[in-house]
Amino acid sequence: MRDQILSLALLLCVLHSACGLYFHISETERKCFIEEVPDETTVIVNYKVELYDPRSNGFMPSSPGIGMHVEVRDSDDKVVLSRVYSSQGRISFTSHTPGEHIICMYSNSTAWFSGAQLRVHLDIQVGEHAIDYANVAQKEKLTELQLRIRQLLDQVEQITKEQNYQRYREERFRHTSESTNSRVLWWSLAQTVVLVCMGFWQMRHLKSFFEAKKLV
Repeated sequence: MRDQILSLALLLCVLHSACGLYFHISETERKCFIEEVPDETTVIVNYKVELYDPRSNGFMPSSPGIGMHVEVRDSDDKVVLSRVYSSQGRISFTSHTPGEHIICMYSNSTAWFSGAQLRVHLDIQVGEHAIDYANVAQKEKLTELQLRIRQLLDQVEQITKEQNYQRYREERFRHTSESTNSRVLWWSLAQTVVLVCMGFWQMRHLKSFFEAKKLV
């Protein structure tokens, strides 16, 4: 029981985490990120693009003409989202199949000066952490206690989705292992059959050779 409580606490800590980072890209470069997402889970991506200014030797807010093309593919390689956004924005999509979702970003313009660089600030939020509870409380007029209960219910729902996704991964891994073992077995049987056939053919060939030479 104690181990289950510790596991649940660790999982809650993971669910509260978000991925915040920044990276640099050039005008023709494409950056992709892989996020493992359960099915029917909301994913929100916040981003901001800054353009390198050689005069100040730093990054400044980019011009309105520079935007980002964002493409999201699910685990079946189907396009979930493909749009051109401005230099700063918020992207939201809901997964319909569990597994790895690939989020790719690249500039929508190639009219920059040679050697120009962009800095992209990226924050990926998955599950209940992507919900703006302050906005929810304001719209639905929830008290602090009601809001906390709502958060706990959302967390429990997200934990259930995570557990279902882990079971799905385990089942897929088991199927892959069984398939690999079956192929190895059939390959070993095929090798054995080939070796037996070659041995039989060699014995027949040697027998014919000795008979032709009248050695037997």
